[in-house]
Amino acid sequence: MNEQPAVAGRAERIVYPPNSRLERVRFLARLLDSCFILPGGYRIGIDPILGLLPGIGDVIGAGLSLYMVREAAKLGISKWIVLRMLGNVGLEALIGVIPVLGDLFDAAFKANVRNLRLLELHYSPGRTSG
Repeated sequence: MNEQPAVAGRAERIVYPPNSRLERVRFLARLLDSCFILPGGYRIGIDPILGLLPGIGDVIGAGLSLYMVREAAKLGISKWIVLRMLGNVGLEALIGVIPVLGDLFDAAFKANVRNLRLLELHYSPGRTSG
């Protein structure tokens, strides 16, 4: 019986149960695109750094990005949003194979953070599948 009375005029915050799949996607997006702060406040992640490894770096980055898209699809977002996410990954992977320019594009475009925003905008906990 130690319930606190509701404060008049204040809405109660609704918190969904935590979803480990969504938390993994958030972690990976930040790790790949924004975990380091450069002088001047600009953020980069390990994705453009991986891209510096000839051949294999871009494959690893694209693989992790595709894993995030797969996890987002399992969370029940629409196929159209999944296609947009795949387009972001594809564009970053395509331009990423160009030496130096591709790595700069990876650092600026941040496909994983874009995909995280799409996921968070369209995620509905009641529609989770798989």
